[in-house]
Amino acid sequence: MHLSATAIERIEKNERSCNAVLAGLLDDVLKAGGALRRLWRFVEEEADRDSNHADNCASHPDEDRFTAQAAGMLAENPLVHSDRSLSAVERRAFLALGLGGIAALAPGTFTDLLPRLGQPSLPNTVRPEDIEQVRAASATLASWDNLYGGGGIVRSSSAGQLIWAKGLLGVKCPTDLESELLTAVGRLAIVMGASAFDAFEHDDATGLLTFGTWCAEQASNWHLRATAYNWRARHAIWCGAPDAGLTHAGNGLVRADLLSAREQSMLHNARARAWARMQNPREVLVAIGQSDDAFSNAKAGEDVVWMSYYDEAQHYGDTGHAAFDIALLPGQSSRMATDRLQKAVDGHTEAYVRSRALSRTKLATLTMATGDPQQAAAVAHRALDEVGRLRSKRALEDVKDLRKASAKYARKPEVAELRRRITTTVLA
Repeated sequence: MHLSATAIERIEKNERSCNAVLAGLLDDVLKAGGALRRLWRFVEEEADRDSNHADNCASHPDEDRFTAQAAGMLAENPLVHSDRSLSAVERRAFLALGLGGIAALAPGTFTDLLPRLGQPSLPNTVRPEDIEQVRAASATLASWDNLYGGGGIVRSSSAGQLIWAKGLLGVKCPTDLESELLTAVGRLAIVMGASAFDAFEHDDATGLLTFGTWCAEQASNWHLRATAYNWRARHAIWCGAPDAGLTHAGNGLVRADLLSAREQSMLHNARARAWARMQNPREVLVAIGQSDDAFSNAKAGEDVVWMSYYDEAQHYGDTGHAAFDIALLPGQSSRMATDRLQKAVDGHTEAYVRSRALSRTKLATLTMATGDPQQAAAVAHRALDEVGRLRSKRALEDVKDLRKASAKYARKPEVAELRRRITTTVLA
């Protein structure tokens, strides 16, 4: 389902609404044989009668558009069900989600992603300039996220932007701009989902990344879809579901022939991380090799603009993190992880403070674990200088791991000082 236990509990307690898509997915997962779909219709029809808005079965003007587009990018889109499987009540529920238009296609679970901040002021018709504003918002938020982490200003400033951008999906849009609009809104949702992940707002991250995937598929944008599945894979792996992460990475590579070399490399890195969390060194090394091979074929100018972050430093950092997770397993060497993390640290610019801090913290932890506490402490202090500038719970979690690794050397003066600094200035 890709829903948290908390979200399911809220549905069970009637604190969160259940719509046709959720009811259908639950029915499938629980093998209920259609019972939940039928029950959902009874609930909606009862609510409809109580509010004196009985369905007159008249065709909604947007229903033909819903039918034509619902299949989406892939024939078996798990997020969108064909109009033919929905009752009139269900169709109306879909159409009510976002003022009609493209938003009518979005799964109902996306309506409660954000707080209600009032009705946004939307144009009557989507213009190229409106789409460019959404693109600019994504670029700005992504740069802030890399500089400051996913918490703080990034989380606080992004909600209103997505409300406005998502509202555009309900506005009249020229046919030749629909794909661009969906891509821009999906990109913004993915940036916000990645930031929510970094801030450990996991329910929000799941919903936003799923919505971003849906937008990519409706836009038939394979590049955005690859990015969405990369982040869904990384998020699932971090949350303790490496098998789901491996599946997401595999879904991202479904049409690898349509992806750039860097996009393929990025997704192989996600596979490597998943195998590493499952403590399968052989598969990790195979995936890293595939990532290296793909990256070696990268050509300048072939990527979409949001892939500009994936340079040599990012490649070494991502593969280094995967190698880190197997470095201390029996029979494994730490050399690959150490070398790659060091190259990442050396290569990251000031625009990617968080990435450099994450790699530097991992490098310090590995150096500490392999028996060089003095060098580890020196590296760690430089990492803490950067972590202290961030609002990143992922970075803080890595610092906690560093502190654990340093425990056996706690009596050494340089390590004792490091541990005091971690406790008083970073984890306070």
